[in-house]
Amino acid sequence: MKKRTIIARILLPFAILAFLVLFGSSIVITQHNEYKIIREFGKIVKIVNTSGLSFKVPFIQSAQSLPKDVQLYDLPISDVITKDKKTMVCDSFVLWKITDVQKFVKSLNGQVANAESRINTIVYNSVKNVISSMAQTDVISGRDGELSQAIRSNIGATPEQYGIELTAVETKHLDLPDANKTAVYERMISERNNIAAQYEAEGNSEAKKIKTDTDTSIEVLVSEAQAQAEKIIAEGESQYMKILSKAYNNKDKADFYTFVRSLDAAKATMTGNNKTLILSEDSPIAEIFTYIE
Repeated sequence: MKKRTIIARILLPFAILAFLVLFGSSIVITQHNEYKIIREFGKIVKIVNTSGLSFKVPFIQSAQSLPKDVQLYDLPISDVITKDKKTMVCDSFVLWKITDVQKFVKSLNGQVANAESRINTIVYNSVKNVISSMAQTDVISGRDGELSQAIRSNIGATPEQYGIELTAVETKHLDLPDANKTAVYERMISERNNIAAQYEAEGNSEAKKIKTDTDTSIEVLVSEAQAQAEKIIAEGESQYMKILSKAYNNKDKADFYTFVRSLDAAKATMTGNNKTLILSEDSPIAEIFTYIE
């Protein structure tokens, strides 16, 4: 009895340790930012996509972690050729995430490194194809978002076959090689200056045309206005003469008109301080006093 007790005391710690090892190896802890894949002899038997505790069969089943949140992959810097055969240096990055764990495991063996290798090939080919279809000046001017959109469109749905999604493809550096950067920028500045000079010449020509048309219109309007004014003046003078003729159509009125006009003429001859008027007897002005009765 004593011997059995001693054996039991010796085996009990080992039994407890074995139980703890078995229990510990059966527990699967899943974080909020990961998937847990439970495999049995290499075959997927369970995918855990919620955080918390779960269990697996010890030693028979194994657990693998895969990231659930968005991953960043920085592509190696590479040279690309534009449509006009100009070399540019491209440095891009990709944001991606796993959307279908089954496809990801089946096509990429569940390895993030394999996924990044496929992403590198897909994105590089898309960047190369897009830039090769654009002139260098269009590539430079399209860095405000148009280029990234074209690259994404060119990629299409290819990543879906691997169970991944590319949430963003951006170029953080897209520039000319240092060897020819200065020459290219100078040529671009010269081209822009030529375009600006052409626009300025066209603007000056259009302004000159508008000024000529305006001056012509003004001359026509002034000429018409002057003709109209002369016509009105002529009509007014004609009407004036008709009124005078009607007003002095008898001798008494005509004599009175002559008398008034003579007085006006006499008044006009007396200027300054000298108010003396000396007239000869045959002066037309003197006649107004001769015939007063």
